[in-house]
Amino acid sequence: MIDRLRRYVPILDWGRHYDRRAFSNDLIAALIVTIMLIPQSLAYALLAGLPPEVGIYASIAPIILYAVFGTSRALAVGPVAVVSLLTASALGQIAEQGTAGYAVAALTLAFLSGAFLVLMGVLRLGFLANFLSHPVIAGFITASGILIATSQLKHILGISAHGHTLPEMVGSLLLHLSEVNWITLVIGASATGFLFWVRKNLKPTLRKLGASPLLADILTKAGPVAAVVATTVAVWGLGLADKGVKIVGEVPQSLPPLTLPGFAPDLLNALLVPAVLISIIGFVESVSVAQTLAAKKRQRIDPDQELIGLGAANLGAAFTGGYPVTGGFARSVVNFDAGAETPAAGAFTAIGLAIAAVALTPLVYYLPNATLAATIIVAVLSLVDLSILNKTWRYSRADFIAVAVTVLLTLGLGVEVGVASGVAISVLLHLYKTSRPHVAEVGLVPGTQHFRNIHRHAVETDPSLVTLRVDESLYFVNARFLEDFIQSRVTDGTEIKHVVLMFSAVNEVDFSALESLEAINHRLTDMGVGFHLSEVKGPVMDRLRRSHFVDELNGKVFLSQFDAWSSLSPAKLQSAAE
Repeated sequence: MIDRLRRYVPILDWGRHYDRRAFSNDLIAALIVTIMLIPQSLAYALLAGLPPEVGIYASIAPIILYAVFGTSRALAVGPVAVVSLLTASALGQIAEQGTAGYAVAALTLAFLSGAFLVLMGVLRLGFLANFLSHPVIAGFITASGILIATSQLKHILGISAHGHTLPEMVGSLLLHLSEVNWITLVIGASATGFLFWVRKNLKPTLRKLGASPLLADILTKAGPVAAVVATTVAVWGLGLADKGVKIVGEVPQSLPPLTLPGFAPDLLNALLVPAVLISIIGFVESVSVAQTLAAKKRQRIDPDQELIGLGAANLGAAFTGGYPVTGGFARSVVNFDAGAETPAAGAFTAIGLAIAAVALTPLVYYLPNATLAATIIVAVLSLVDLSILNKTWRYSRADFIAVAVTVLLTLGLGVEVGVASGVAISVLLHLYKTSRPHVAEVGLVPGTQHFRNIHRHAVETDPSLVTLRVDESLYFVNARFLEDFIQSRVTDGTEIKHVVLMFSAVNEVDFSALESLEAINHRLTDMGVGFHLSEVKGPVMDRLRRSHFVDELNGKVFLSQFDAWSSLSPAKLQSAAE
């Protein structure tokens, strides 16, 4: 009972071994991540079309709940750029930004996402994430990064602009270009340039000046805070808000409130599909980061339990004034590099953010929106990886087409169409590849008992014997392909007396594939050609024996392909007789 409880509540496992050293390392990591998260949370909330304080609210209860139910020691949960963009896209079709309906819709979206993730975790459906191809996800995230960066240019320029697709955004920006507020542009461009410099050059510079690695790391992560402080002081001291510079304004000085999602059937209906898409994308991004970081310390995560942990985090956001959250790449890497030992680092981060929500929010009244936009642009451009197009073009044209289509649809039609198309393309790509399994005709490598592709190696063959190695499990999608392949091969070779299917790579034969094998057996029997199997795996053989196929097979099932060759090849039989 205790072991089962530990599986669903991992804190009961790692919490037993928590010591002073882990506490010290977690505390330092939490300090660094908190410094990074304060401006980032405000910025991502604005990206989602919500008040800035919502970003901090969404980073408190969700982090604590993930620390209780999650399995990753380093994953940092909270608002992220792509999910914030997806949230804005989904909510924009429900209500107008700034209205009570928009805020309730955000809570409902988080609730639906959390419920869906928990349900998948309880049903142990984490494997479904494997159906999303990595190149397609990389293409979607790259396109989303471009959209996010473009959407923030209006804040850098100090103009009004709108749009959910790249053509709409660019067109709107060009239309309002004459309205540029030059003071805002100077602030936004300076903040952006400074943040890029901090990211690439500050740490090496500090190390050259003799700073310790830890101090250099903390000061580098505090770069966005420095930009926030400097621009806020400038706007306040010079009275730039009166000169058209848009500022954050009043932010409530309080802990996350208790909230209730909306349960109106129409609202739930409208947000169900976006919630599923956000859940899938968030889970894939989160589990990829978690697995990468866990591998570096020879730890492991449980994808099914990660679903429950992320689901609990989103449910927490729904009832504490937040919006959908997931594990962020940048902050998780920072958390890991800062030495986080356990999920307790996340809980300490939540405490730091709670203190900031109570004590520091009045200080951001004069914070210019341009600085938050600069923070977002610098963060999301690290997600843009156009090299994926070149890599997939050189490696696999099918993958390249999938990535290119995902990128173009996301940029041209919006993130919802992009993510939906990414999911659909991933599934279709899998079905396409498995619908045409690699079937190699093999022959005997001279002087051995090994068989290899006749088109790649110098091998012995026999005109009366055809051996086909099937390099894929057989199921309803590809069963007909195998039928047609064998029919074509047997028709071309009039001397063929035997056909052997080498099943060494076949892990599964479903009922449709069984019917295809029966059809092949009947056709070859009518043609006077023997039909045989070799190297059939035990579980596959067990299932075939439950049907009448083995009894009706006009040939034999051989333990090895060499046994089949020795038994069926006339040349081999003649050699043995001599």
